[in-house]
Amino acid sequence: MAYDNVCKYLAERFPEQFARWLVGEVAEPVQMLPTELSEEPVRADSVILLGLQQGILHLEFQTDPDPEIPFRMADYRLRLYRKYPQLPVHQVVIYLRKTTSERVFQTSFRLERLSHEFEVIRLWECNLPTNVDWPALLPFRVLSQVEDPVETLREVVAELERLPDPSKQRELAAATAVLAGLALDRGLIRQIMRSLDMRESVIYQEWRSEALREGLEAGRKEGLQLGLQQGLQQGLQQGLQQGLQQGLQHGEATLVLRLLRRKLGSLDPALENRIWALPPSQLEALGEALLDFNSVEDLTAWLARR
Repeated sequence: MAYDNVCKYLAERFPEQFARWLVGEVAEPVQMLPTELSEEPVRADSVILLGLQQGILHLEFQTDPDPEIPFRMADYRLRLYRKYPQLPVHQVVIYLRKTTSERVFQTSFRLERLSHEFEVIRLWECNLPTNVDWPALLPFRVLSQVEDPVETLREVVAELERLPDPSKQRELAAATAVLAGLALDRGLIRQIMRSLDMRESVIYQEWRSEALREGLEAGRKEGLQLGLQQGLQQGLQQGLQQGLQQGLQHGEATLVLRLLRRKLGSLDPALENRIWALPPSQLEALGEALLDFNSVEDLTAWLARR
């Protein structure tokens, strides 16, 4: 799941907390506005209505610097004015990954006599609230101004474990695991967060769906390339069909191995070879079964039954 999509989900799930963090006390209720800003397909990452009269908070999440950000913020502001001319707008760009690029310091757009300004937040320079009243900010703590990201992740896990709402705990844990990947090794993240169950979270399910789509697309592309190569020697139609089948199997095996390594750590080469040899139907079954694996022994036992 893309990092900015995770941030957008958090802003939509906890708009009051983002509003209090960025603009202070706000009149309730805080409501989400539609992100469709015109008849054209242009969407802001998150547009949050602050109370009924205070105005609009527009958030833009960025993993890395983008030279188009100043223009986009000016463009969004004009579109918001067209739709909500009576409301003031507070625009904030939040950069997630630490960088030395000068672009993360750009806070305005200039064009001849047109001038527009917006706020920029570089997470790695922020001291985020650490008390339990700000659960929506827990996933960002590892990316903030901390001395030890590893120890910070352990502290976040401890706070997540104390949350009384299981649904909220799962979603925030999944968001934390995804965003922490911008600063820490994924294997280390899995080890530290192994006590938290995220499988039923929306974020986890979307991430898994994206991984499956990426794996299938990679398989199709590889299959097409292999099919074209074989088609030159054995006949185009036969070669394409065989290549697509082999490519799909390769893509599914690659995806399943990636998921197994994320869940169980590194695998013995002999086990990996057995997985490479599985037909597509069994690879699909393994992709579902691995969600319940807790150790390499579970994988070995599953393979032994095949």
